[in-house]
Amino acid sequence: MSGPTLLLVEDEPGARRALGEYLERGGYEVYSAATAHEALRLWDAHRADLVLLDLGLPDLDGVDVIRRIRREATTPIIILSARGDERDKIDGLEAGADDYLTKPFATDELNARIRAVLRRAGGRDADARGCLTLGPIELDPVRREVTVSGALVRLTPREYELLKVLLSNQGRVLTKARLLRAVWGLAYADESTYLHVYVNRLRRKLSDAVGSNGGGGAAGAGAASIEGLIETELGIGYRVADHGSLPESSASDTSGGAPERSASMTATASSASSRLTE
Repeated sequence: MSGPTLLLVEDEPGARRALGEYLERGGYEVYSAATAHEALRLWDAHRADLVLLDLGLPDLDGVDVIRRIRREATTPIIILSARGDERDKIDGLEAGADDYLTKPFATDELNARIRAVLRRAGGRDADARGCLTLGPIELDPVRREVTVSGALVRLTPREYELLKVLLSNQGRVLTKARLLRAVWGLAYADESTYLHVYVNRLRRKLSDAVGSNGGGGAAGAGAASIEGLIETELGIGYRVADHGSLPESSASDTSGGAPERSASMTATASSASSRLTE
């Protein structure tokens, strides 16, 4: 998996190109837009980890872009604007932006702000590094990496976003519609089949990662933790475990393979996955 994805919204071509190249050299994957409508199209298509937004766009005010994103997600937004008026800053922050930089700014300062906002993006369930952990699972939003018991797990961008939303809401029930809006957008709010398939794929990949570390001992306990990570609430959505509710298990509960429940769903996920786009 590549580094964190950024949506850069800047109408001035030279600034957009220079800033995009700087961020790509820093390991970020950058999607660039010159207008609000292009930005929202890219947002719907890619669900970037963070948005860098100029307020002075040619078609819509940047504050309208913030409000549109906030209807669906808590994705971090940093305003980059030449507007120095305090009212503009307040309007942007009240609409849901996380931080504000006034042009001109030092690129090192921007990079520091990006990393700080990404660390905070996990919310109350993140640790001091900004990582989200549950049992043997760790999601690092700065590196955009997921590990299970220290082993790297390869996830698609949508799988990663789904896991991030789930781990950011530990111990809470999330409705299907809320998860679909957060990961796929408003257009997919009724596509519960998508969610069913992706949750099953996550269960399988995370369980397989535990099994690949060897059977018995810590791996057995880790597999049990994976098995209880995402519980289905029939007709409602999914309940995500928290540290206090993970199931206890001895090494005899598993033999290093994927949990029985996840394995039983593999055929369902495989048959439907060809219909999905990442």
